Amino acid sequence: MKAASISELKQELVTLPPKTVLELCLKLAKFKKENKELLSYLLFEAHNEEGYVEEIKKEINDGFWNLPRGNMYLIKKGLRKILRSIAKYSKHTVKKESELEMLIHFCKNLHNSGIRFRTNKALSNLYEMQLKKLNTLVEQVHEDLRFDYKKQLEELG
Repeated sequence: MKAASISELKQELVTLPPKTVLELCLKLAKFKKENKELLSYLLFEAHNEEGYVEEIKKEINDGFWNLPRGNMYLIKKGLRKILRSIAKYSKHTVKKESELEMLIHFCKNLHNSGIRFRTNKALSNLYEMQLKKLNTLVEQVHEDLRFDYKKQLEELG
């Protein structure tokens, strides 16, 4: 079965009564966890982007707090889990600044965690990839914010 395009879906949704649209949204939310998370963001968090980013930063801090110490393999797995959650939350928001804030917070936490990521090739590559991603995101934000973010990136790099 081929999925309909966004414009076709939009045209069909416009013709439906509000009660039917509500039922469809609830069915989507029940179907997948990601749909429920996106709907939760749109309903409860989208109006307060700063609060949303702060909540994610707290979750990042918790992830770093719960990282195992000593075993580099488990540390790498934990860091990748944190990055997966950042990527998931970044899809919800439309602001590039929010994604920048989350990734910068991740890199600062990694820097200040005491983990010797520079000596481990996999962790060093993971960190460098995040810096590369940050550099491309910085170029996509408004000029006035770009200077501040570049200054933060220089501290990390």
